[in-house]
Amino acid sequence: DVVDVADVGVASERTRSLFAKAFATLRGKGKIDASSWDELEETLLRADIGIGVTTSLLEPLRRQAKEGLLTTPDELIVALREQMTAQLSPNDRSLATDSSKGPNVWLFVGVNGVGKTTTIGKIATAQCQAGKSVLLAAGDTFRAAAAEQLEIWAQRSGANFVRGAEGGDPASVIFDGIQSASAKGIELVLGDTAGRLQNKSNLMEELKKVRRVADKAEGTVNEVLLVIDATTGQNGLSQAREFTAATQVTGVVLTKLDGSAKGGIVFAIETELGIPVKLVGLGEGAHDLVPFNPSEFVSALFE
Repeated sequence: DVVDVADVGVASERTRSLFAKAFATLRGKGKIDASSWDELEETLLRADIGIGVTTSLLEPLRRQAKEGLLTTPDELIVALREQMTAQLSPNDRSLATDSSKGPNVWLFVGVNGVGKTTTIGKIATAQCQAGKSVLLAAGDTFRAAAAEQLEIWAQRSGANFVRGAEGGDPASVIFDGIQSASAKGIELVLGDTAGRLQNKSNLMEELKKVRRVADKAEGTVNEVLLVIDATTGQNGLSQAREFTAATQVTGVVLTKLDGSAKGGIVFAIETELGIPVKLVGLGEGAHDLVPFNPSEFVSALFE
């Protein structure tokens, strides 16, 4: 497992309070009317679920209400909960490993400032504590202090560490890291990548190159994890589209979910891109990264 804590239902307090207020308003009316739909639509949009997903959630419920299958606010709320749970994919959310082909390689992509390096550090901590041998490859050679930050996490967690020259070729750092892990019999490589470039080259082209070069090294790229800051909401979705096209993203890590009213971005990512949210960050501590449980996430919104 990724962390040494049990799966928890994670929905930020702000998102939960949005839903709690809406449901109180609905129940206060005692009936379903036009304003009920306005209330729900506004709540879903404010939670950053997005217009497309909001429509797909509410349309079936409107039909059921018209047909007399939903007659009270409580029935409507229960039906919405079922719709939202069904909307989240039944995808496998575990982090992939293949013991027959070592080392396993997990690449991390995302724009600067989303918590990518911290996420890698947290995962390294959990994997080392689970008894795995881990190497961190500092492939973000363009951001000042990115390698230093990752090296601190390597020391804290007990992982090996590989870095290159500042401003050097990110792909070669990842390649060297994988080759080094292979030579030493290390099981897992966690590769940081650039979130912004200072030179003229295009970030997505750079990331495509990292992916190509990683595939040529003596290991298996099992995961490309896109790290998104939950507080950016719909902007995170446009990032996800670009990174997915460039690097074949296999899963999303959603950070800062604890401080955001925009937890609905989970629905937009999963429904529109078909990529599973695998982990969510709930704070700054080494163990504040937990597996995402969709049914518990939805349940928490409706408590």
